[in-house]
Amino acid sequence: MRTLRAILRLSSMLALAHAASCSWAAAAPPQAVPGAATVPDLETTLRQAAPTLRPEALHAALSAQDLLETRGLLTRKLLTVIDYGLPSTERRLWVFDLQSGRLLYHELVAHGRNSGEDLAEVFSNQEGSLMTSLGAFVTGETYFGKNGYSLRLRGLDPGLNDHAEARAIVMHGAPYVSDDFASRAGRLGRSHGCPAVRMEIARELIDRVKDGTLLYAWHPSLISPGAPMATSAATCRPRPGPPPRR
Repeated sequence: MRTLRAILRLSSMLALAHAASCSWAAAAPPQAVPGAATVPDLETTLRQAAPTLRPEALHAALSAQDLLETRGLLTRKLLTVIDYGLPSTERRLWVFDLQSGRLLYHELVAHGRNSGEDLAEVFSNQEGSLMTSLGAFVTGETYFGKNGYSLRLRGLDPGLNDHAEARAIVMHGAPYVSDDFASRAGRLGRSHGCPAVRMEIARELIDRVKDGTLLYAWHPSLISPGAPMATSAATCRPRPGPPPRR
């Protein structure tokens, strides 16, 4: 019972992290204090490093990062964010070093076969759905499987992505993730729900983010009322945040 209560508390707090992007303050951007590294400063720095990443996605991911760090579930200050609201032909995966505020990777990433064509539109936590799952994942160990060098992912959102391990949702390289494939097909190839990346970068990227860092998969449906697979684990509540990019 004690373990169940802890899981439910974590789920509730992650729901608030998802909802962190629901409301944006109309005030001016927070001013940096000389000599002090604050979270708003970091967020501003990362937005400048990744101008095509939606501010809502970054804000929600940083909120989840803060929460999971306080729970002792993360080992390093690396953050991977995927914005599945962007087309598959665009680079929609970012990896940040939160210690230095640097962008380490900006990459293509595939979505699940049944989530959509070029745009991912529907998401699922169910085995056999061949869809992408959203929410917060903690990276695990690496292994060699049918897709080669792969990275296990543990979903932390009950009802949203907590079947990831049972579904074998992992990061791996795939030949259908490339600019050449996208130019020929008009979209990337699609996975069985895994965030597949370019073969050329897969091992380097996996080794960089493995063993206890956050991968946050975001989509506008997480903040849209009535969107499938979003309202079950993330209820939109107003929360102050940085102003939208103009």
